[in-house]
Amino acid sequence: MLVKAFNSLQKEGKDIRQKVFMEEQGFKNEFDDIDKTAVHMIAFENDKAVATSRLYYSESRNCYVLGRIAVLKEFRGKDYGRAVVCGGEEYVKSHGFGTVELSAQIKAKDFYKKLGYKELNEITDDEGCPHVWMRKEL
Repeated sequence: MLVKAFNSLQKEGKDIRQKVFMEEQGFKNEFDDIDKTAVHMIAFENDKAVATSRLYYSESRNCYVLGRIAVLKEFRGKDYGRAVVCGGEEYVKSHGFGTVELSAQIKAKDFYKKLGYKELNEITDDEGCPHVWMRKEL
């Protein structure tokens, strides 16, 4: 398994997010201006892109925010989600920061708890899907 960081949204990452979030889950507003400045992680199995995430510094949250974590359906349960989360965390540490936050779909929060994230008391709604903010001290 190989995880690479990119300074722009790659076609492979865009395709994964479109399949997972738009086609599978029905989200309409998947892409935004953050994509233009975020660091994008992509996990590969051999030469096939199978998972992605993005990372950006949020002035309002005063930390890095990890998001848009998506794994192609046929590759779930094989640690690719963990790989793109850990890749983001390594990036944050390498830039001298020690805190990462993410907004997890409620149905996925246990996945992030296993990776050391703690729930904050902030619930938000994204296109009718409840999310909870979570934080990890690195």
